[in-house]
Amino acid sequence: MKSKPKTEKPTFFQQYGRGLLGLFVLMLLVHDIFGTHGFLAMRRTRNEIEKVQTEIERLNKENRQLADEVKALKTDPRYIEKIAREDLGLAKDGEVIIKIPQGPLPEQNPPAKP
Repeated sequence: MKSKPKTEKPTFFQQYGRGLLGLFVLMLLVHDIFGTHGFLAMRRTRNEIEKVQTEIERLNKENRQLADEVKALKTDPRYIEKIAREDLGLAKDGEVIIKIPQGPLPEQNPPAKP
């Protein structure tokens, strides 16, 4: 006697399982790249952090320069005199300040001959 093999109808997961698994993996991959916390968002955030750190370094340098200038203004009489002379236009007793205007030079055209 020969027994007939039973032909069973495959279940939904047996029939579509690999395709569903592949689709799920593809969705996870897309989410990891383009999602709100994905690769591209993290790269954008890293670039922003680098820009902010560069700005912080620039501001710290400027703060150090300003602190040095404040210290010089408090302690260095020569620096104070320099500021008074150059920026404020002050002079010592007996000195005369002569200001020469810094305008464009007049054009010198040779006289035209008739």
